[in-house]
Amino acid sequence: MGYLRNDHLVAVDDLENLKEELLVNMRQILAGKSERPIKKWHKASEARKLLGFSPGKLQVVRNSGLLTFSKIGGNIYYDRDDLMDLFEKSKVVRTK
Repeated sequence: MGYLRNDHLVAVDDLENLKEELLVNMRQILAGKSERPIKKWHKASEARKLLGFSPGKLQVVRNSGLLTFSKIGGNIYYDRDDLMDLFEKSKVVRTK
C-alpha cells in the first residue's frame, strides 16, 4: 500500500491487508518478548514481591539459613532457583 492522499479511496481489501500486516507485526513483537531470558538474580525487593514476604519475614528466613543469598556492596541478591526451592522444600503433604 503506497502513500494515500485525501482524494484516494480505500478499498476493503486494502484494509484487510493492513489488518493482516499489523497482526503479523504484533505477533512478532509479542513472540520476541517471550524469548527474553528469565532473570537469574533478584534484589531483596524483587524477591519479596515474588515470595509475598515483608522485609522482616525475608530477613528471618535468610537468617534462619532457609534461603541463601549473595551480598555485593550493600545489596543482597537471591538466586531465582533458591527462591523456588524454598517453596518446594516447604511443601506439606496432607494425609487423610
